[in-house]
Amino acid sequence: MKSSKIIAGVDEVGRGSLIGSVFSAAVILTNEILYPELKDSKKLSEKIRIKLANKIIKQSLCISIGVATKDEIDSVNIHNATLLSMKRAINNLSIKPDFLQIDGLYAPETEIDSECIVRGDSKIPQISAASILAKVARDFEMNYLHNKYELYNFRKNNGYGTPQHIKAIECYGKTIYHRESFLK
Repeated sequence: MKSSKIIAGVDEVGRGSLIGSVFSAAVILTNEILYPELKDSKKLSEKIRIKLANKIIKQSLCISIGVATKDEIDSVNIHNATLLSMKRAINNLSIKPDFLQIDGLYAPETEIDSECIVRGDSKIPQISAASILAKVARDFEMNYLHNKYELYNFRKNNGYGTPQHIKAIECYGKTIYHRESFLK
């Protein structure tokens, strides 16, 4: 007999970046999703991620995005900001899940029972779907920032501390979108 529990997968993207927001997604899948297609977002090309994100949005029972801004990251630290973005994604779901499956070691405070699963984005379809949506949403932010500040090449480095990104900061300084707490 199948369980009638409503399960939401939750994942985040952007913890280690030097710039921008941290994005989380919460996803409640339907049985129509082709689970074998869902993988950790980092293992998919941008083109495939966008295609799958559109499919997830159309075919899921419910999806939600939560964001913690650069200022919130600088104020409460990246760990707490990540939990805040996850909590926002969960709270923004229009259907309340019975259970949460969360990628990683830590869950946000919530009244919903949850399980943390290390590398869950590679193991659990709901978390894989959340990983894909969060990554696509954050990529849109990074593309926006790249168009504003092409010298930093955010489209290539996604704001992470690559040698080229660090050199650009040394040459041109920080933008208003860089995380102060990461660059002190």
